[in-house]
Amino acid sequence: MMTHLIIFPVLLPLAAGIILLLLRQRNQLLERGLSIISIVTQIFLAFQILSAVSHGDILVYALGDWSAPYGIILVADRLAAWMLLITALLSLFAMFYAIPITEQAGRHFHVLFQLQLFGLNGAFLTGDLFNLFVFFEILLIASYSLLLHGGGRLRTKAGLHFVVINLVGSTLFLFAVGILYGTLGTLNMADLAIKLARLPAEDVALVQVAGLLLFSVFALKAALVPLHLWLPSAYAHTSAPIAALFAIMTKVGAYSILRIYTLIFGAEAGLSAHLIEGWLLPLALITLLVGMLGVVASTHLRQQIAFLVVASVGTLLTAFGLNTQASIAAGLFYLPHSTFATAAFFLLANSIAIRRAEWEDRLDVGPVIPHARLLGGLFFVAAMLLAGLPPLSGFIGKFMILHASLAHSALPWVMSVVLITSLLSLIALARTGSLLFYRAQPPNPLSNTASITTIYQELLPIISLLSLCMILVIWGGTITQFLHFTAEQLLQPSRYIEAVLLTGRN
Repeated sequence: MMTHLIIFPVLLPLAAGIILLLLRQRNQLLERGLSIISIVTQIFLAFQILSAVSHGDILVYALGDWSAPYGIILVADRLAAWMLLITALLSLFAMFYAIPITEQAGRHFHVLFQLQLFGLNGAFLTGDLFNLFVFFEILLIASYSLLLHGGGRLRTKAGLHFVVINLVGSTLFLFAVGILYGTLGTLNMADLAIKLARLPAEDVALVQVAGLLLFSVFALKAALVPLHLWLPSAYAHTSAPIAALFAIMTKVGAYSILRIYTLIFGAEAGLSAHLIEGWLLPLALITLLVGMLGVVASTHLRQQIAFLVVASVGTLLTAFGLNTQASIAAGLFYLPHSTFATAAFFLLANSIAIRRAEWEDRLDVGPVIPHARLLGGLFFVAAMLLAGLPPLSGFIGKFMILHASLAHSALPWVMSVVLITSLLSLIALARTGSLLFYRAQPPNPLSNTASITTIYQELLPIISLLSLCMILVIWGGTITQFLHFTAEQLLQPSRYIEAVLLTGRN
């Protein structure tokens, strides 16, 4: 019975999206209720799956009872369950913020939101490379529509760049899949791992080309330099709840890199060090540096947060690029921190921009805004989290990454880039806070005001996301222990392979 749990995080948002589409926006209250019930149920399912795999079990679901490698396989291990939980929690608070602000800006918001979750959950659970491509395409369609939700010239321009670049990535993905299938005769990830370990010498170069093509696709999804240029404008110009939800989108690329290059191109295949440490680590450090320079140079708050997303990708992939158990565990701790913190910051930026009237989110001195103390306090907490100041989760994540790099040959580069960029983020965010709050002018008598009840309703999702970062600190010991076991499971893929390939054969 526990195995059947795996299919529900995929089926539930799909079914919810179909039902919401059939409603044709006839009852707004019913739409909201169905959407929230779907997300809350996904949180419950994620906790159930996490509990089921927490002791090292791997759950495998064969659709249509077709055994691997011939059928479609869904697989839940510690990593997949961790990603499901992060996604479900993020989506709940993004939805709560969207309900009074964004949902009425265009049609089918709730439908698209559920389809986005369908694509995300499917990407985390699939055990087949071609179905990973399929879920990527679902993500592309839903995210493009959500990006444009509400319309506008800047959104349309950013959306066009987003879809064109991602379509190029999809084409490269198909090329890579075609090469692997033509060479190895399978696309099941576990089966690919077995066959790559026995690869004839004459096919190694061809498979390495496919591996680098896949790396390029995942690097594009993760916004790794130099494939990051689409992200700042897309995230800065879409609506706040969608930008918050998109905080998990770059993590799909990071997840795919971690999954594919520990499983398919793992140590048994003899290609991991060449494809990961040779490319990922230096590009991740450059991404961190470029992202933080963008943070310093930003002229708008939402643009600055978008570059913080790029910098967080660099930090995360630096951890994965070190390619050790300790560094992967550190990256998996940093992943939810950066997701929740940047999502909360996007929502907060929108609330600040609304109250600054014509100044919006420009980093210029404007009037004192209504509820400045409350908004300024939340800004201070979010800035501390993203700058990595102790004793918050950002500091713990970066400390774990630096500690994991001590035995690595790239220690001087990792240490210097992480510490310098942390200082730059602190300087940039301190300047931003000063412009928005400390140096603000006397208030404009015509400025937008809101009741204290309204402001608390609006800021509750932001406070909740920031609280999730606090939970990472409070339960840090238990969480880091779980993530060390997760990293160990990833670096020893034999149990994953055995669980998948023996399904349905007993």
